[in-house]
Amino acid sequence: MNSRKTLSETRRGYTAGKAYATAHSWQLPQILIVDVKPPFWANTCSKLCEALENFFCLACSLAGPCRIPLLSLYVVQNQHECLLPFVQVKGSFPRLQTCISELRSLPREGSFQQKGDRVIQAVQDGLQQFIQYTRHMLAGGSVNSSVEITVLTSQPGKDMVKQLETGLREIDLVSLRKLQIIEISQADLLESADVEWRIHAEEEVSSDDSAILGMDIDLQTIENDVISLETFFKTWLHDHGTDREQLHLLLPSGDFRHFTAPRTSLTCVKCDIQERLLSPALLPGAADVTVRTDDVNTPYQMAACPTTTLYKLRVIKALKAEGVCESALFGIPFIIKPTSCWQLDWDELEMNQHNFHALCHSLRKRDWMLLAKREPQSVGPSWSITVNSYYVIIPSDSFTLLIKAIAVRELLLPCNVPALPADPPETALSTIEAKRLEQSEVEPRYNPLHVKSNLYKYLVSRFSRPQYRQQAQPKEHRPGERHHSRQSKAKAMGRSPSSGSPATQSIQIICCKEGHL
Repeated sequence: MNSRKTLSETRRGYTAGKAYATAHSWQLPQILIVDVKPPFWANTCSKLCEALENFFCLACSLAGPCRIPLLSLYVVQNQHECLLPFVQVKGSFPRLQTCISELRSLPREGSFQQKGDRVIQAVQDGLQQFIQYTRHMLAGGSVNSSVEITVLTSQPGKDMVKQLETGLREIDLVSLRKLQIIEISQADLLESADVEWRIHAEEEVSSDDSAILGMDIDLQTIENDVISLETFFKTWLHDHGTDREQLHLLLPSGDFRHFTAPRTSLTCVKCDIQERLLSPALLPGAADVTVRTDDVNTPYQMAACPTTTLYKLRVIKALKAEGVCESALFGIPFIIKPTSCWQLDWDELEMNQHNFHALCHSLRKRDWMLLAKREPQSVGPSWSITVNSYYVIIPSDSFTLLIKAIAVRELLLPCNVPALPADPPETALSTIEAKRLEQSEVEPRYNPLHVKSNLYKYLVSRFSRPQYRQQAQPKEHRPGERHHSRQSKAKAMGRSPSSGSPATQSIQIICCKEGHL
């Protein structure tokens, strides 16, 4: 995806996000529309259902602020049907699992007179449902005024774009935020020689029709397998807010080697931070799953969450990479990127990008890391004592930096590390090398997607216990109340969505491209 957006586009993204950004949720409400079209559905059904179950058991188990406030799921065949009205994701795994079971039971073969306008009608109905839900919840406090829609389809992405561009021209889309098309290819993620374990970069699609709709259209490609679908859904767990920058990296001005510069001569590189992985501390029974290596409540940890916290790290010296012992690093790593905060004008954003690029290049060229000290959030009373935390900033080949907490004197324990003798006994060397190591499978690099801990099975088993089974059919999900009446849908589609606060608009479309049936 083109990372350079105009100032108007950046501000338009803010307009949508500001209405929903609170300290209690990371994302907008989501509507997932599954476009079922045999015979392609036969190749997608089991993969999608497994990916959804894996994702939901994880999302429902995470402690901390709610990352996905609301979710609704539609399916499109000859008619569209709402399998799941809006529910809060946290605490709703039994209902989500029931919905997945219904999705899995849909026919995978047969003849369907499917038309493109069915998806458009599902979009309209989803918007109408969202507007009614927000009106109903207004009395209860703050309500999100924008929603994101993801259309999962087996049709070619370009065809779906044209259908939506044509069908949505006369529709009030103020409640939408963005239009995204995700095309699923047939390549196998695990067998690709050059695959990285990250979702593919997004591609932008521009057209006169999208300008008429008042929304940008993005195109993204993912593989047609469980891991890629699961990885896409996990993007919903990230904080994509652009209300403000999250990290200020304070560098001394002038000579890059002088780190004793006065505070007034510091250069500030404004950054955003992103989780690289989920902390085991956020999962129930984490001690039974893996070793807990951090605690976000300690003064030694940062947290990537939608709060008003602005971290300031002052670089105090450079370190040669070979001189940093990995046993002194601890905690959850974070990715640092140049900020995309909407409040910065284009010139400042561009200059900040250049400074970040220069920093990455310089560190990589010198094989350096940076040692940074976290600045206090506020000045406390004179008698208070601030515990300082330190971090190392590590360069990479990409346009990102990695940050990890590093041990300080008070935390370090004595450790006697004897020097390695020059030559071990020949008998032992022959046993270990010829009979053990040479028989081991050697990989050029570690790919975490090849290593499973049975975490998903563990989390699903927790929801199968008696205290969770009682929630499988809550009152609001009784069959008589399910939002699937086609007549009511037709009536709802005849109504014009009510206007709301202005928002950038968004539909996400995932397209299945099947090479073999």
